[in-house]
Amino acid sequence: MSDFNRTPEAQEVFKSKGKPKGPIKFKISLNEEQKEAKELILNTPITLVKGMAGSGKTLLACQIALDLVFRKEMDKLIITRPTVSQEDIGFLPGNLHEKMDPWLAPIYSNLHLLYDKEKIEKMVSDGIIEIVPFAFMRGRTFPNSFIIVDECQNMTLKQTEMMIGRLGKGGKMVFCGDGAQIDLRTKKDSGIAFFPILEARTQNVKSKILKKNHRHEALEEILNIFEEYRD
Repeated sequence: MSDFNRTPEAQEVFKSKGKPKGPIKFKISLNEEQKEAKELILNTPITLVKGMAGSGKTLLACQIALDLVFRKEMDKLIITRPTVSQEDIGFLPGNLHEKMDPWLAPIYSNLHLLYDKEKIEKMVSDGIIEIVPFAFMRGRTFPNSFIIVDECQNMTLKQTEMMIGRLGKGGKMVFCGDGAQIDLRTKKDSGIAFFPILEARTQNVKSKILKKNHRHEALEEILNIFEEYRD
């Protein structure tokens, strides 16, 4: 029986079965700014998490998503990522997951860093973690699901609007992006610049900037130099 055929009372009983009593033990802990961002995400339907390369945006989103799914507060984790190349994945070899692997490898990497790889792969095969190509998003709705939109700076304003429209009742959507890594032909077309307008006009959209570097200690200084000379 699907959740759509259960009464609200029956759904609560179903979700409570097997629900962990203690905290989920992840292999990597969040730092203080990530914990602050997590609190914001838990209390907001749509959140933009910004930060330079290595700031832990995607890791944070994955940790929250897994935490909520394991606690049965969310039914599914939906993952998508725009493909700036505009290539038709139908021409790529393999099944749908194999076609998307080149674009979703960073997200898989973060999921495996956080939790047991076999468990993650089982969740993918069971459909609890669903990989949805960006081109297939239109027309879909995801109720009670945690949606991660990675590399969101490479979506146009129109695509950003379309993506937000996929959010179903009880769900959350986290956009992860960096305005310094826009790969669109015309950078001003990026929808990431519209989030301050949304945040100013509705309490349902919030943003958080992550500043701490989680990769090599030399990166922050070097990337800042690139920032100075960027057009």
